[in-house]
Amino acid sequence: MDLEVRHLRALCAIADTGSLHRAARQLGVAQPSLSTQLRRIEQELGGALFVRARTGCRPTPLGSLVLSRARPLVAEMRSLVSEARAAATGGPELRVGSTASKALAGWLRRLRARGQDPTLHMNVSPNALLRMVADGQLDVAFVHEVEGSPLRIPEGLRLRTLMEREPQFVYLSADHPATAHPVVDVGELAGDRWMIDPTVDGEWDAVQRMFRGAGINPHVLHGDYHTATALVATGEVVTVCQPTTLSHPDMAVRRLQGDPLGVRLLLAARTETDLDGALPALEEAYWDSAHQAPAYREWLEGEGAGGCAGHAVPGTGPPLNAFQTPSAYRSTILIAGFKSATF
Repeated sequence: MDLEVRHLRALCAIADTGSLHRAARQLGVAQPSLSTQLRRIEQELGGALFVRARTGCRPTPLGSLVLSRARPLVAEMRSLVSEARAAATGGPELRVGSTASKALAGWLRRLRARGQDPTLHMNVSPNALLRMVADGQLDVAFVHEVEGSPLRIPEGLRLRTLMEREPQFVYLSADHPATAHPVVDVGELAGDRWMIDPTVDGEWDAVQRMFRGAGINPHVLHGDYHTATALVATGEVVTVCQPTTLSHPDMAVRRLQGDPLGVRLLLAARTETDLDGALPALEEAYWDSAHQAPAYREWLEGEGAGGCAGHAVPGTGPPLNAFQTPSAYRSTILIAGFKSATF
């Protein structure tokens, strides 16, 4: 067996995610297929590359050695492909990474309208996306940081905050009794089955903290949010959702009393230039999505008026905190050996 770039990419994905399951999702392959591929790579190299434990996969000394050589090779190959495509099309390619977001389509559309050529890489793991930016595999990444579960920010990344605290709402079947009111107390949902995706960094812990705070212990199923949405429509489960999620005839979005769940929305890049080029389009797309979501718009005009990072709510007149220009965004750089500096 000859080692190829795809094999090295698989090893990097396993190391970055710490899990064969998550790595398989990132690579878009079945987990059994990735496990088989890893065994063949280990046979070719003559030893185990990862220790498999209940808490996940971590590199062995041999694995660390291989990864130290594999990462620059993978990054160099990505750069080669990116530069070749740019030369062929006559313009620069912007490699965009993102967790799921209703603003994503509008962001990409606006980037193209500005003359950029974005390509998209989706991942449920914000930490994996940040590592890809740091390694030169992506130019920018739009990620969320679950409250109470800080992200692992690689040194040298620049960050800008789109939303300091975005509340998370709940998705219910349209005929659920709790939909009779615009705001739902989580205690009302103690008897429901919840579906949560445990592969989303920090999500499981945050939901469990919410349950403990409410003094409830509902039945929780594991599953991705595409599956959860389908089951919400039939009344089988309830689930957490982004506030920009829209209600449908068979599904309803409701705010949670006291906003017990929140995330911080961040844009990450290696340079200020990349941030300046990508952020305005993202901001426009995000607030367009917010404008179209009635429950979120109501929250922004009420409880959220003091904490939405100073952005204007589309269609509501002046910005909430008169804070709009790109130069006014908070920018953070993490420097080796020093605390993060905010300016």
